[in-house]
Amino acid sequence: MSDHTGPSADSADGTGDSAADRSPPGDGDTDGGAAPDPPSDDETTEAASTDERGAAASAEDASTADDETDGDVPRDVRKYERFKKMDGARYERVNEFLRDRTYITAREWAIARLCADFRTETGVEMTKIGENLPELVPFMTDTYTPQAVNQARYSFEEKVTKAGATFLYGAMSGFFTAEDLDEMMYEVTEVAKFLLEVEGVDLAVADELEAEDKISEVMRDVRASSADLRGEEVRCPECGHVHKPTEE
Repeated sequence: MSDHTGPSADSADGTGDSAADRSPPGDGDTDGGAAPDPPSDDETTEAASTDERGAAASAEDASTADDETDGDVPRDVRKYERFKKMDGARYERVNEFLRDRTYITAREWAIARLCADFRTETGVEMTKIGENLPELVPFMTDTYTPQAVNQARYSFEEKVTKAGATFLYGAMSGFFTAEDLDEMMYEVTEVAKFLLEVEGVDLAVADELEAEDKISEVMRDVRASSADLRGEEVRCPECGHVHKPTEE
């Protein structure tokens, strides 16, 4: 991991020569020559078109110059809006928050999100992510090699898989009642929603409630299905119905 040093934008000073004064043509030359003919309509139109093309080219050059400034930071990096709510946050504080509530680190969280956002048809732009990490994520201060980016992404996926297996086993084992699972899902959902909101996701209240209802329904189905596997009866806490294991 190397320290990040942002290159400064190039600047150029230009001095323009003053235009020479031009007198408007007179009615005739002093030596008695005839006055020049006025330009035709076609010539006037062509001149105006040339001026428009020149103005368009100048605007395009200015736009290109803007893209190449700011330390040659790619345009999509400069426009990246995730994690803006964490401007000024320190890595240690973010990492402590995640360590208390999840298995992942701040590094793994940030890079996993970047890998999802900077995925192309041919793969993940790991070099771009690593070289511009401090510009993309406010609490990251160092650049990363593509290998370090890949390692962090793999670590995130591995921890999510292990956490999922642990949770699912707990839900299927019969150690927890339906009420316990509902409370547990409420707590973990709140943490997940908070992380999404930090990333800039706008969660409507109606959508949140609908998602929580669906999660609760799924967890009840998981518990009932696991009871079938264990050959146990499960009583519904809402209606009192006793779910008996399916006979083969």
